[in-house]
Amino acid sequence: MNKAILFATLLCASITQSIWAQKSVNLITTDIDHFWQAYDKIISTKDTSAQYAYLSTLFLEKATPGQKAMIKARNYTTKDYLKVITEQQTYFNSIRANTLKAKDYAKAIAIKVEKLKQLYPALKPAEIYFTVGAFRSGGTTKGKMVLIGSEIAMADEHLENLVFTNVHEYVHTQQKTNMGDNLLAQCAMEGVAEFVSEKVMASPSTAPAIAYGKANTKKVMQAFSLQMFNTGNGFWLYSDAENQFGVRDLGYYVGYAIAEQYYTKASDKAKAISEMIELDYNNAEALSAYVDQAGYFDQAVKQLSDEYEKNRPFVLSATPEKVTDSAGSLKYTVKILFSKPMDKRFRNFEYGPLGKDNAMYIKNFIGFSADGSAATFDTELKPGRQYQLVLGEGFKDANGIRMKPYLIDFKTGDK
Repeated sequence: MNKAILFATLLCASITQSIWAQKSVNLITTDIDHFWQAYDKIISTKDTSAQYAYLSTLFLEKATPGQKAMIKARNYTTKDYLKVITEQQTYFNSIRANTLKAKDYAKAIAIKVEKLKQLYPALKPAEIYFTVGAFRSGGTTKGKMVLIGSEIAMADEHLENLVFTNVHEYVHTQQKTNMGDNLLAQCAMEGVAEFVSEKVMASPSTAPAIAYGKANTKKVMQAFSLQMFNTGNGFWLYSDAENQFGVRDLGYYVGYAIAEQYYTKASDKAKAISEMIELDYNNAEALSAYVDQAGYFDQAVKQLSDEYEKNRPFVLSATPEKVTDSAGSLKYTVKILFSKPMDKRFRNFEYGPLGKDNAMYIKNFIGFSADGSAATFDTELKPGRQYQLVLGEGFKDANGIRMKPYLIDFKTGDK
């Protein structure tokens, strides 16, 4: 009798879990169908006006909220879509069959989402959209929407990781933000999603960055610690940019390693999972406590932050010098002197506090000095006016550390 009751209880629990999993995984694939309808029409004609019309009426105007969110998140334009469609037909034809099977993955994804709920009982339902983009994202999130970039995620070489990718992005929908204030915050957020997904899948991440990082822990950690408070991601995330390691997206590994060490040290593993997912990554104090507890770095986050600020490059001087004046126009050359040699691949100019109307526009960027310790540009100004230009954080030194912003605030004399 007791066994029968136990069996009935377990059966009821299993059914309840199955129903929850089905309800929690709302998988929307209609954007894929609409894309192929537009695609077939677009490649059938050379008339660009007709191509734009097909793209708009058959795909973009029918876009789901998820597709619209992916377009906005990656700044896709109609021109982007027509370019990839017309230039990469062989590739699109190779992934077509895979994309049309998107619905078939719903059950496998639902099972893993249920596993995620077991690890993190506070899990909230999310919607999964299989979108089509122009090769800028295999997956991202917006609020409670998981956005899969099918044109990347459903290629043959990525298909076996499709469920893992969905779980990773699903974790992001549970986090407080998907945009970190600095590199450390962004990598911590990505690393938690990768680590928790690994636990859900009960198999290791296949990301090359994870394998490389584990084999080169010290080297990666030392390089990252120099740049971790940069406000941009650099080559560490979402980038094919050249770097000293020859491996992209190593920020995933750094965040993963921090999460792994935090989890390993925790006596209450379930609590650790909740703490990592619910962490306010943009709360500097909370993030520092989390990273320090993990013990990934050789120093405390506060010490690393102080060291970072001390080592940031800055502008020693940037004074316009008049070259010529004629017809109400004054030509100036501006020579910027930096506190240390800069990486000559990067520069960044922004409007000053007075905005566009008082902006000092660069007529000709002459370039950096041979050693990168100076840069020169020409500008053309009007007499009797105040001009501003911010030399921004996009300037970086040889270690990738972003420069302290510097305001050029200059008033020309009356002619």
